[in-house]
Amino acid sequence: MTDPSPADIVPIRRALISVSDKTGLLALGEALVRHGAELLSTGGSARTLREAGVPVVEVSEHTGFPEILDGRVKTLVPQIHGGILARRDLPEHRAQMAEHGIAPIDLVCVNLYPFEATVAAGAAAEDCIENIDIGGPALIRAAAKNHVDVAILTEPAQYQAVIDALASSGGTSLADRRAWAGAAYARTAAYDAAIASWFAGQRGEAFPPRITLSGTRAEVLRYGENPHQQAAFYHDGSGRPGIATARQVQGKSLSYNNLNDTDAAFEAACEFERPTVVIVKHANPCGLASADTLEAAWQGALRCDPVSAFGGVVALNRTLDEGTAARIGAIFTEVIVAPDATEAACALLAKKKNLRLLLTGTLPDPTADGLLFRSLAGGFLVQNRDSGRIDRDMLRVVTQRAPSPRELDDLVFAFRVCKHVKSNAIIYAKDGAAVGIGAGQMSRVDSARIAALKSAEAAQAAGLPEPLAKGSVVASDAFFPFADGLEAVVAAGATAVIQPGGSVRDAEVIAAADRAGLAMVFTGMRHFRH
Repeated sequence: MTDPSPADIVPIRRALISVSDKTGLLALGEALVRHGAELLSTGGSARTLREAGVPVVEVSEHTGFPEILDGRVKTLVPQIHGGILARRDLPEHRAQMAEHGIAPIDLVCVNLYPFEATVAAGAAAEDCIENIDIGGPALIRAAAKNHVDVAILTEPAQYQAVIDALASSGGTSLADRRAWAGAAYARTAAYDAAIASWFAGQRGEAFPPRITLSGTRAEVLRYGENPHQQAAFYHDGSGRPGIATARQVQGKSLSYNNLNDTDAAFEAACEFERPTVVIVKHANPCGLASADTLEAAWQGALRCDPVSAFGGVVALNRTLDEGTAARIGAIFTEVIVAPDATEAACALLAKKKNLRLLLTGTLPDPTADGLLFRSLAGGFLVQNRDSGRIDRDMLRVVTQRAPSPRELDDLVFAFRVCKHVKSNAIIYAKDGAAVGIGAGQMSRVDSARIAALKSAEAAQAAGLPEPLAKGSVVASDAFFPFADGLEAVVAAGATAVIQPGGSVRDAEVIAAADRAGLAMVFTGMRHFRH
């Protein structure tokens, strides 16, 4: 609450209350009556107040006009909207109110029919339409427009501020009424956006001519990507499991970069069916492995690039156990995210005060559709989430040698990893683990060489005599435009390649693979991630 000037305090002599969510209703109603306000209300709100002994006047009694059309019309009358919209400082408005018997309304408390929740529950179209509120948004917008004289409340979290204001100053301040008005328009905008999105979905229109984004602020962040940038995190209301649904068990608050990296890591981990661990640094996996246990998966992921793993974000697709927690906690880690964790794992990690532990409750469906947004100067891009997947039946062998069953398993695994690595992406993989990752290079051959170099450095760190890429398979997120990229993976010791195909030089690349004795398959699907 702000310190109000006595000149801008508006006492509440009459309040209109019509809410779907009854949370906090009685406390607000009792406080208003205690300070001399008359309460007007409708339907369930009036019944709840009356049953609790709070005096209330039905809107139809106040207006002299009954509710009609199954309650679709009850507040859309001049006695209500005139009482809200009239400017108290204009003599002609006061005269017209007196002429038509319109009493002023100083506070409007409305929360809307639960349209979003009805849609989320999978209700039939008719039920969704019946939960489109008409009178509520009209009341909210009217009160917000006339906030100089009228307070508008749209959510229970605002009620205590009014109760406190009544106790301290006998009314609401202009600063608070202005803040509530802004929140009110944001609420009706989000409500209308949800309705418009639903109608677009009913038409099967993924990209309607006009699109509106809405979100609820979850947190104001310390700063953005850099300290001189401001930032905040918003929930979009989709309910997709992940960072927005996560419960932070421990650790200091998450930064903008932490959130971005954690989302990238968790989405990658959920791509795989077996126990999987992903280590992310700067939004790119630097280690990823699937195994029979989380501990084994952690060891495989860490082996890929133990240097980059320092200070990284770790995601798991299984409940975090104590043994895996101990291994992860042995190196400096910024964030661990998992669907759940055992009590023993939480207790062990609690000793590391700076480590953040997030538990999401469940896993997202990596094949589920959804929209992704990216801002541009003066606009934004919208696309479907990359939910594409390949399996063995989709692969086309293009070389003289076909891949072995073991190679096939690793090829499918490696191509799925590609989906979560910035392009140009090259992945060396062996036995269900990435053993070399080349990401974000302007040249595909550079990605191939960097990934091979990383595999050699990792082998040296592990005390192994040969680079990890020796005997591995390779995945490329897009086609090899020239044979030089293929030749680079041959030099690294790869035995099989998976790529989309489609280059004008496919024949040249296939010939290079045949000369080297490699097996190569085409997917017909690309996984660019810019």
